[in-house]
Amino acid sequence: MKMAEELGSSSAAAATATSTSTSSSSPAKTRSPWPPVLRWIHTTTDHIIEAEKRLLSLVKTPYVREQVNIGSGPPGSKKRRLRSTSNEPRFINTVTFNSKEDSPTLVIVHGYAASQGFFFRNFDALASRFKVIAVDQLGWGGSSRPDFTCKSTKETEAWFIDSFEEWRKAKKLDNFILLGHSFGGYVAAKYAIKHPEHIQHLILVGPAGFSSESEAKYEWITQFRSTWRGAILNHLGLGPLGPHFVRKYISSRFGGYSIGEVLTEEESQLLADYVYHTLVAKASGELCLKYIFSFGAFARMPLLQSGSKWKVPATFIYGMQDWMNYQGAQEARQQMKVPCEIIRVPQAGHFVFIDNPNGFHSTVFYACRRLLSRNPDSESLPEGLIYV
Repeated sequence: MKMAEELGSSSAAAATATSTSTSSSSPAKTRSPWPPVLRWIHTTTDHIIEAEKRLLSLVKTPYVREQVNIGSGPPGSKKRRLRSTSNEPRFINTVTFNSKEDSPTLVIVHGYAASQGFFFRNFDALASRFKVIAVDQLGWGGSSRPDFTCKSTKETEAWFIDSFEEWRKAKKLDNFILLGHSFGGYVAAKYAIKHPEHIQHLILVGPAGFSSESEAKYEWITQFRSTWRGAILNHLGLGPLGPHFVRKYISSRFGGYSIGEVLTEEESQLLADYVYHTLVAKASGELCLKYIFSFGAFARMPLLQSGSKWKVPATFIYGMQDWMNYQGAQEARQQMKVPCEIIRVPQAGHFVFIDNPNGFHSTVFYACRRLLSRNPDSESLPEGLIYV
């Protein structure tokens, strides 16, 4: 199945319950009502950051990690999406890699219940030609996990779009390439529609939100709920067996049953550890699902119908075995008045950047040829890639 987006709902189900009983003749005792097999293993943001450091130790390019302050969401705010039980500042976990001077800036946004570390196989290659900045969206990864108070699709989209815009302002970024994967592609596309003046090029990797209702069977929520793993994780959570389940899944999906390039044992162990800690932390961004997608997994406000609003050149990237439907992107392209390319990468599924890193890098470089090359019109589509 689908790694973080398959495992993701487990963090929304996470809860630890304790009860305390006291008597006059004995000291207070704390006891969990849950049997040991269902009790959660504790994790914190510090654990997530440490797991991130271990995973990124595989990357050779030096980087700087920072928590970018995007302001607070004070209690009683007139905007529900900004309300919180705390007025503490919110932070976006950000990793910036060393790059050559004057390299174009590439900002990477991860998918549902994932985080920026999922691109660990790509940072070195991409940093050779871009100034790469990867973020954890608000409510995920090592970023702040505020109370999710949204009550509508509009508010939920604003949760992600506005927090990203506040991050952009804090970083003083302009004229950058924006790359989003899956649900991150949905957010990136919505952001580009609202703030096109900041985007040089939009790259959507297996983006969610482009399937029509008749095509909904291809969407990832339906895929997730129809599997035994999805059902178990959705209803029971991971408990102390969580690390084992995650390691088993990572090893299976990117090991023996890998669509493309198999993870090494070290990569598998470090990624599994990272994924586990990001999933079992406090549920926050994960709670967006019911407002973004309706039953059947098609978007309540589909991007399929917004092609005419696009003002930014775009490239769609799909793995040949991606269960996201690229035909929705073809339909949207017919409405666009800006350049749009759709490219499929062989030996890759939904996580094309993990399955076939080299193919993914070649596609990104080709997509950005007008920003990278002095003679972009002379460049041809790299061998093995398929233009649709």
